Amino acid sequence: MLDILITGGGPIGLACALAAQKAGLTYQVVEKGCLVNSLYNYPSTMTFFSTSELLEIGGIPFVTIRNKPNRDEALEYYRRVAFSNHLNVNLFEEVISVTQTNGHFDIGTNKATYEAKNVIVATGFYDIPNKLNIPGEDLPKVKHYYKDPHYYALQKVVVIGSSNSAIDVALETYRKGAEVTLVIRDAEVSHRVKYWVRPDVLNRIKEGSIKAYFNSHVTAIRENEVDIQTPEGQITIPNDFVMAMTGYQPNFGFLEKLGIRLSSDGKFLPEYDLKTMETNQKGMYLAGVVCGGMDTHLWFIENSRIHAEMIIADIVGKR
Repeated sequence: MLDILITGGGPIGLACALAAQKAGLTYQVVEKGCLVNSLYNYPSTMTFFSTSELLEIGGIPFVTIRNKPNRDEALEYYRRVAFSNHLNVNLFEEVISVTQTNGHFDIGTNKATYEAKNVIVATGFYDIPNKLNIPGEDLPKVKHYYKDPHYYALQKVVVIGSSNSAIDVALETYRKGAEVTLVIRDAEVSHRVKYWVRPDVLNRIKEGSIKAYFNSHVTAIRENEVDIQTPEGQITIPNDFVMAMTGYQPNFGFLEKLGIRLSSDGKFLPEYDLKTMETNQKGMYLAGVVCGGMDTHLWFIENSRIHAEMIIADIVGKR
């Protein structure tokens, strides 16, 4: 029987594995995608807001030439961490069921079954996009994920949102020759946008290179056009692609299936002990951004990597 089954092979799941290994506990990481799957699905051009030191896990140095690493450098770092420490990670293996029996957990995946004394849920939030719930959202031209700007050259692109992902998409596609329109619900570009990027987009809007509609929202999407509700009334503009950068959310259905209680205030905050990260299900812990419910700006790699040490300390203490 394992001491710990860790579901989620992202940076925080790997941090939990490193801490468990250091404490001499038996563990297994299962990840339904590739290693650090969320980071792999980030845009190919992405640069982190954080410095490399803040992205380190397990005290293992993350050395980069530039102060802020990019996606490929992060993939290389976490892959090296997993390989050099011989972490027990099974990839493309999804947890299907978790039941508690006689003081331990029986875990079923699409490939195997496990018995574990404890379970750590470190599943992140990048798998489920926040939907617009408008006509036409299911058209193939509507994208909730973005990989590379070249694909949108010479196209009319509507970008929905005003946070980092939306602004990066707007600037990068514009610089590859797209005709870009930003649709923003608020009165201004979010102040959460990276400090070296926000002035760039504000200047592009000011000079008219990127068209922006503030206090506005898309109401319908059709094959060759979109409807936008603006303060001056509804307008219709020609369109080839819609990039709905509206954020993502944890898999709340999975958490509820595990018996983890969620708040009823619409934020869906999971119940857990702030000192140990243990949920209302004894022996089941949360780690990483999944702890924030709908507030996905609450936890990041840099401030949630401490969860690994907190959880392992509690498990060791109980032994």
